Amino acid sequence: MKNPDDLKYTKEHEWMKVEGDIAIIGITHFAQEQLTDIVFVELPEVGKNVTKSKQAAIVESVKSVSDVFAPISGEIIEVNEVLKEKPDLVNQDPYGEGWMIKVRIENQHESDDLMSAEEYEKFLKEEEH
Repeated sequence: MKNPDDLKYTKEHEWMKVEGDIAIIGITHFAQEQLTDIVFVELPEVGKNVTKSKQAAIVESVKSVSDVFAPISGEIIEVNEVLKEKPDLVNQDPYGEGWMIKVRIENQHESDDLMSAEEYEKFLKEEEH
């Protein structure tokens, strides 16, 4: 699966789509593939603040439990409630229906060090070696 060009990526395999001052955040196709079958997603409370590079959510698969880190700081304004009933949406559609949280961005410049889709692809290839 090709990583969408309109997203920014972290080295921990999260993605972020910016719409004005809102960031939509989830995990990448690569991340969900590594985790295999996702059975539970623990989402934070709306109104809580997240800090860049700190835990924002937890994903549990049949294989392991993994932290999802915030690619940017801000206030959580929405969580994907559907994932409580259908955590496998993260496997099926990581860049669409499988999004996890929406954050009101505190500082746009925090995203300056995130990777483009092209840079992320290159990063994944380097990781394989």
